[in-house]
This record gives sequence, structure tokens and C-alpha cells, in this order.
Amino acid sequence: MSLKIRLTRMGSHKKPFYRVVVAQSSSPRDGKYVAKLGTYNPFLEENKFKLDINDVKDWIKKGAQPTKIIQSFINRSSDVSEKDSQSVKKNKNAKEKIQENQI
Repeated sequence: MSLKIRLTRMGSHKKPFYRVVVAQSSSPRDGKYVAKLGTYNPFLEENKFKLDINDVKDWIKKGAQPTKIIQSFINRSSDVSEKDSQSVKKNKNAKEKIQENQI
């Protein structure tokens, strides 16, 4: 059977939050799952989703297929990590320029 990386609904009536899980494609939406990879809370202003990108990449290598929504989360989180690494590089360059000007 094939594996899917998808959302499973948790929470109470009209206050849902979701877990990002790896589950068999034949299992029900809120049924058993193999692994939990993160969470998604649509009510939060910032940081609506949290993913363990390394685990997601490992499961994709093992053959798990992400759904469209999960694929968009993966793309967004990789964009964020690229922006973080770029800002770190910019900060290092700025510090180097300041040190050069002081010398």
C-alpha cells in the first residue's frame, strides 16, 4: 500500500487544528497513522504550521506522497529557511563592513 503525507483533524467543534501525519492511503482521515511530522493551526496569525523538514524529506525518499496542501507547506517552509540563511549572510557581510570601517 502507498503512504501519504496528509492532515488529520483534531480539536473540538468549530475549533479545529491539524496534525501533519504519514498514513496509508486506504486509512480514514482521522484514523491510524505511521508518524507525526508536524502541526497546522489555521487560527494563529503567525507560525500557522510547524514541520520537521528532515523527517518529511526522509519519508518522501521512502516513497510517501505529499498532498497538495502539504506540498505547499513544504514549499513555504523551504522558502523561509532560505530567507533565514540569506539574512544570516547579510548580517555577516554587514558586520565585516563595519569592522573594516573601524580599522
